[in-house]
Amino acid sequence: MANSASGMAVNDECKHKFQELKAKRKYRFIVFKIEEQEVVVDKVGGPDETYENFTASLPSNECRYAVYDFDFTTDEDIQKSKIYFIAWAPDISKVRQKMVYASSKDRFKRELDGIQVELQATDPSEMSLDTIKARAV
Repeated sequence: MANSASGMAVNDECKHKFQELKAKRKYRFIVFKIEEQEVVVDKVGGPDETYENFTASLPSNECRYAVYDFDFTTDEDIQKSKIYFIAWAPDISKVRQKMVYASSKDRFKRELDGIQVELQATDPSEMSLDTIKARAV
């Protein structure tokens, strides 16, 4: 278990699941939550899950961190993939929760080696599939 400057620990399962997503493509997404001063895995989505499944797994009133493995085709017709880190902080979540997630984000993100794109979202429109696609290229 890693400790951060913010006093937030990162459960080893977080890094293990992320490595499985990155190296083995075992998951499409992983959602993380902070529980009792520790970042833990909240949900995982299998390789066949859609982006809609992913967005539906984020609570509408609580903050979360998430990684999403996005497959796309370039203009040159080349298959590619990028791993997104999404900091989900809905406007209606509690202020204290938003502060805890914001202050721990960078440290947690450093634990996940291989993040290619970062997004901050406070409502679903800020992480729409069009936004994800636009950031991929």
